[in-house]
Amino acid sequence: MKSLNKILTCAALIACVASCKKSVLTETPPQILTADNLYVNYAGFQNGLNGLYSQVRRCRSGLTTSDPTNDLMFECNFAGTDNAYDNYASTGVIYNNWGALNNPSVSSYNSIWAYLYQTINAANTIIGRVPANTNMTADQKNQILAESRLIRAWCYRHLTNLFGAVPLVLTESTGLTFKNDFTRASVATVQASMEGDLLFAQQYLPVTNTNDGKVIQGTADHYLAELYLTEQQWAKAKAAATLVTTNSNYSLVTNRYGVNAALPGTPFTDMFLDGNSDRSQGNTEALWVLQNELNVIGGEGNNIMRRYWANRYYSLTEKGTDGKSYSPFQVTIADGGRGIGRLAPTLFALSLYASGDDRGSDFAWRFSLAVNTPTAIPKGDTLNQVIPIPHTAKETISNPNWPWTRKWDYANTINVNVTQNYNDQVLIRAGEDYLFLAEADFELGDLPGAAAALTTLRARSHASAVTASQVTLDFILDERSRELFSEEDRRYTLLRTGTWLTRTALHNNIAGKLIQQRDQLFPIPQAVIDANLGAVLPQNPGY
Repeated sequence: MKSLNKILTCAALIACVASCKKSVLTETPPQILTADNLYVNYAGFQNGLNGLYSQVRRCRSGLTTSDPTNDLMFECNFAGTDNAYDNYASTGVIYNNWGALNNPSVSSYNSIWAYLYQTINAANTIIGRVPANTNMTADQKNQILAESRLIRAWCYRHLTNLFGAVPLVLTESTGLTFKNDFTRASVATVQASMEGDLLFAQQYLPVTNTNDGKVIQGTADHYLAELYLTEQQWAKAKAAATLVTTNSNYSLVTNRYGVNAALPGTPFTDMFLDGNSDRSQGNTEALWVLQNELNVIGGEGNNIMRRYWANRYYSLTEKGTDGKSYSPFQVTIADGGRGIGRLAPTLFALSLYASGDDRGSDFAWRFSLAVNTPTAIPKGDTLNQVIPIPHTAKETISNPNWPWTRKWDYANTINVNVTQNYNDQVLIRAGEDYLFLAEADFELGDLPGAAAALTTLRARSHASAVTASQVTLDFILDERSRELFSEEDRRYTLLRTGTWLTRTALHNNIAGKLIQQRDQLFPIPQAVIDANLGAVLPQNPGY
């Protein structure tokens, strides 16, 4: 994958455009479509943005477009942390075993690098062509630039957290501008560029948008708060987070709403139900929602969050009083669809919830299963009898009889065994900004302020109030796990706070004893180094 894997041909970009629309394009496209004849007016740039959003959606699909339902793109941000592990038996799983397996030739690192630089180039293509266009108003130009620049910053957020210093590319790459002499810009330099992009987006994005899939002002505020925390600019982080927490348009979901409002449930878990994730559906907390749609051209992406997080309950057997083994659990919509249980919570993650906390309830986690196979009822049991899933011993590898989060539950009547999720999914939400605020206040020495932010967030889940004396960095990180399990890029959070090594070693029974200092950054892919013939691209220390 030459030139840092970052050259995204116009044909590939147009394919993204076609795949992300939520309605079928009925017009016959030109025989040859290039960036030069696409980006001529506002409609063309909107189509380009659609392609860019389609690229972002790949963050919850497989590593490659040729095999999009295997190897979750950012699996590395969940497994191998304090609250999650790879529930997979293979000795080749990096994030359980580390050591020599974590090396520059790992194909997943190359795929992630390629994906992010392809997305950056798609953004740069739009950004570079907007200023000279004479067929758009100033407002239209700023709106397109704001969305594109935010997504570019989002890509560099991933790159710096995963690899550290990386090439900073801010202009479109074409065959005419091919280069193979990239150098690594310092993390501080890349972060300065990210800040500029996010501040521009903050200025020109709307506070809300009738298009549920679009980024909004709160999206930029959110990522600025996180960036400033990473840079240890505590006052700026507090200010950015406060822009979200004090904006009534981004209020926490505190009441039942939407598709299952009349059924048992909680406000917290309502946000993750199919039909409830979007702002137009009542989710005021949503700041960025990935759009997926079954049987709509462009809506059928390859989101595999449920596939990776839901366990293999259909493979469980139960012994009856007759001593025989039965398979009493079949895949159903009620049980969230079919998963492969690749990712799983550590026992530590499961133990964080106090009694009465909605986030640790049966509505949030699958702690039991009901016998649902009439032809395979264990002798002594009955149909619909509830069988608890044990979770008192420490986590082990390849365990289908282990709880899982219900945030990614999805199935449909057409095919309950479908691999992909076709429901819209929250990528980021305002609840996290209360945690950003608490972290900033803690670092500023304002423990009462941190306690107030935490208490506000916890109250909607019926968790107890927090006092200033309880506030520590570990408490905030525990609270992030309670609130954001499987949503946040947990690896980034722990690296930002300097706690990845210690907390993973303490709380992850699988990977904790194997990680080492160098694993805090992944290696630069060897294929990238080899392709960069015009300059030396240094490898990260320890590889």
